[in-house]
Amino acid sequence: MADAGMLRFHVPEPEVRPGGTPDFSDVTIPKAGSVPRPGIDVDPRTIRDLAFSIIRVLNRSGEAVGPWAGLLSDDELLEGLRHMMTLRSFDARMQMAQRQGKTSFYMQHLGEEAVSCAFRKALAPGDMNFPTYRQAGLLIADGYPMVTMMNQIYSNEADPLKGRQLPIMYSSKEHGFFSISGNLATQYIQAVGWAMASAISNDSKIAAAWIGDGSTAESDFHSALVFASTYKAPVVLNVVNNQWAISTFQGIARGGSGTFAARGLGFGIPSLRVDGNDYLAVHAVAKWAAERARNNLGPTLVEYVTYRVGAHSSSDDPSAYRPKAESDAWPLGDPIVRLKNHLIQRGVWSDERHTQAEAEILETVIAAQREAERHGTLHAGGKPSARDMFEGVYAEMPPHLRRQRQQAGV
Repeated sequence: MADAGMLRFHVPEPEVRPGGTPDFSDVTIPKAGSVPRPGIDVDPRTIRDLAFSIIRVLNRSGEAVGPWAGLLSDDELLEGLRHMMTLRSFDARMQMAQRQGKTSFYMQHLGEEAVSCAFRKALAPGDMNFPTYRQAGLLIADGYPMVTMMNQIYSNEADPLKGRQLPIMYSSKEHGFFSISGNLATQYIQAVGWAMASAISNDSKIAAAWIGDGSTAESDFHSALVFASTYKAPVVLNVVNNQWAISTFQGIARGGSGTFAARGLGFGIPSLRVDGNDYLAVHAVAKWAAERARNNLGPTLVEYVTYRVGAHSSSDDPSAYRPKAESDAWPLGDPIVRLKNHLIQRGVWSDERHTQAEAEILETVIAAQREAERHGTLHAGGKPSARDMFEGVYAEMPPHLRRQRQQAGV
């Protein structure tokens, strides 16, 4: 055999770096309404192509077309629009608060609002989400109080988590929002285990796991797929592909699989890709996957194709690793603008009403912020008691923690 020469180490590279011209020519966008909607009891082997396409409902004219359309009324869509607008306004105020030193850290959802806001409306009371740090829309769309969210961000005296979580790492059992973990991908196996427990106890509640494209490189992601497929866990396995991890493009974690949805095919899990900036498509796919889980048909893996417009977090500067104008070139547009245009096209909304709604929502968010700040911020006002760090860990506090609490004088 001829000598093949020296081995070369391969490192995937994004199409363009800062200073270059954004290029999404490799993103194939199917025509809205062109992807079929199979029955929920479909044999996964017959829909393998859905792991490589993109399910879309809204076309370029703002019309809802195709077999995935028609699940939501105008009133439900108007409510969804307000949820996304509220999340965006909430983000802007909290990002500003972080810059003012009122909290140490914040993470925005800019450009991704449809994913979590629409998904939440496909679930039933009692279902449990195991989210990452970019699914606050699950809470917004479920009516969780913004003041309570802000109290947690400020870690003030009214913080329901008593300052024991990083800002934006919310927790609410009542709203089906499992405590966020700062350790990436752990929530994936937790969601599958919770779903298995629900099935073992003959309950009716399902789980939803959430992960970003970068974190799919973690071993917990793959372990979750093994258990979900083996035991047909009633769980929806969500992958939010917003193109960028904290500083690396999606190709680093995706490897040679082509798409993240394709990862599910080797486990026999039905796998779909959906336009993550299309509120109607996200809801329709989420409803389909939730119905499969609820009918004992097992897990579904869903990849949401979207784009992180803002920085990864308040500690990140994306201009160091991607072109500044890249978000403007993203071919799937802005989720709020797209739903707004659809509602205008249907004659139930207008530019004037949208502008008025923006002002009303901003006023509501500012009022909530003022109320939260009366309880304190990072460097001013009331704080949780130091005693709280010892509480809520054990059913009965062990002697060594009692001694430590006494030594701390709390």
